[in-house]
Amino acid sequence: MRRSSILPRSAFQRRKPPRAGRPAWKCCEEFKRWLRSLPCACQGKNECCSGPVQAAHVDHAGKGTADAKGLSSKVSDRFCVPLSMGCHQHQTDVIGWSEFEMTLPGGSAEALATEYWNAWPGRVEWERQFARGEVA
Repeated sequence: MRRSSILPRSAFQRRKPPRAGRPAWKCCEEFKRWLRSLPCACQGKNECCSGPVQAAHVDHAGKGTADAKGLSSKVSDRFCVPLSMGCHQHQTDVIGWSEFEMTLPGGSAEALATEYWNAWPGRVEWERQFARGEVA
């Protein structure tokens, strides 16, 4: 009798440990949904500005704080800006944040992300729920 007929092929494959996922305090889907309803942060100044708006994480934001990006993780959702698909791809694949943020109002993607976070109508309630432990 062949071994493969007794045990499934998956029995011989290594199992990966389950992923922990992102901590709740880094996730805010409502904020990202709100960002996607806004116009692109570049305000049409980039030639590549086209397509639907996405919530783009500012990877270098929050350095030295708990909000910072860790190894193999994303920065907190509060450090997102609305970018069109074209701008987001240009920022990610072509020039990177250091060059791209110079095309944004104020020249700082981190400061702009903080402005969007503070302008979000649901921020106060989200922070209140998080402080009470209701955001899980």
